[in-house]
Amino acid sequence: SACRLCIMRKLHSVLARTLTSGTSASPGLPDMSEVRSKLRDIVGASTNWRDHVQAMQERKALHTLLAKRQEDLPPRRMKDSYLEVILPLGSQPEIREKYLNVHNSVRFGRILEDLDSLGVLICYTHTKQETQQRSPLSIVTALVDKINLCQRIIHPDCDIKFTGNVSWVGKTSMEVRMHMLQHHDGDYSPVLDATFVMVARDPENKRPAFVNPLIPESPEEEEIFKQGELNKLKRIEFSTASLLKMAPTAEERNIVHDIFLNTLDPRQEGEVYCLFQRTVSFRSRKLPPNSVWIEDAKLKGLEICHPEERNIFNRIFGGFLMRKAFELGWATACSYGGSRPFIVSVDDIMFQKPVEVGSLLLLSGQVCYTEKNYIQIRVHSEVYNANTKEHHTTNIFHFTFISENEVPQVVPKTYG
Repeated sequence: SACRLCIMRKLHSVLARTLTSGTSASPGLPDMSEVRSKLRDIVGASTNWRDHVQAMQERKALHTLLAKRQEDLPPRRMKDSYLEVILPLGSQPEIREKYLNVHNSVRFGRILEDLDSLGVLICYTHTKQETQQRSPLSIVTALVDKINLCQRIIHPDCDIKFTGNVSWVGKTSMEVRMHMLQHHDGDYSPVLDATFVMVARDPENKRPAFVNPLIPESPEEEEIFKQGELNKLKRIEFSTASLLKMAPTAEERNIVHDIFLNTLDPRQEGEVYCLFQRTVSFRSRKLPPNSVWIEDAKLKGLEICHPEERNIFNRIFGGFLMRKAFELGWATACSYGGSRPFIVSVDDIMFQKPVEVGSLLLLSGQVCYTEKNYIQIRVHSEVYNANTKEHHTTNIFHFTFISENEVPQVVPKTYG
């Protein structure tokens, strides 16, 4: 909610002052290219695709450095993982082109890529052992819990600053809170808040691995840590309430039935009561005024996953998947609403399976709910194996956009 977001922003500002006490916003902050370079050094990733097999073989030897129990790892504080990174769009014009869209604002898909890289580096900072040159952990993005934006326009000619730290830790997973600010009129103003969940795995990215526990040091940090625990419980509750595991609630059944009744052809409604004689009435549906059938509100896309888009573990970079899904989601919202949509929120991006280099990635964008100017888009991502003819879901993305104009109501036609 907006209230919760406001509270968490206040907590972040207090925490940021604590974490940066005694320091200043130095112009020597690392940029995003340095973030990715540091990640390659931490993991020992190859910069040439032809060397990737050898690099992965070398990582196998790091198994001996893994902790047998979480208790064997030294506890860490939130300030230990706090990072600030600059994206110098104002002071280095040569990098703007990569971030620019046709509306002369910043491409949000590129921001998703940067947040993903920064989140991983923050986790490696939390788990860093001074005696180890390379980390034995494979830290990957499990899900994007929430991204809330408080500005529609991100300026392409003003510096951006990212800040973030580990805010909650389980046995093998970490929640990362990140914030993006943009320098405008002599000051940094908040643009977005993001919550990612990362998981730690062994050097071959096959099994879970323990991470350093986190100790809150102040009431503000305890509140942030407690919110991370609540977020985890909500995710568990949400997964158990899946329609694949649990029947719809009475309220949900009423909503579905009301939608069905509103789409019946009034000329046929008398037949509803003669089911044994005329079941055709269930197929006699009529679209309400200023509405679109949900099956007519979708777009599809295809990506060939080239080595250029690989991450430090030689799988397809999660940020690239998010960027491509967002761009298809934006195009779906633009096509549906007939005007420029602005991203408002990103929710529940689940990374179910890694995507291998060389995969055929099929993306399907679907308008699944509308209200006034708001458009909710679901993007389903799957890989297609041309040899086995099999499809496997890899990701599900949820984006909320606001359109410049009020949009038609989207109406489901089938129970599914």
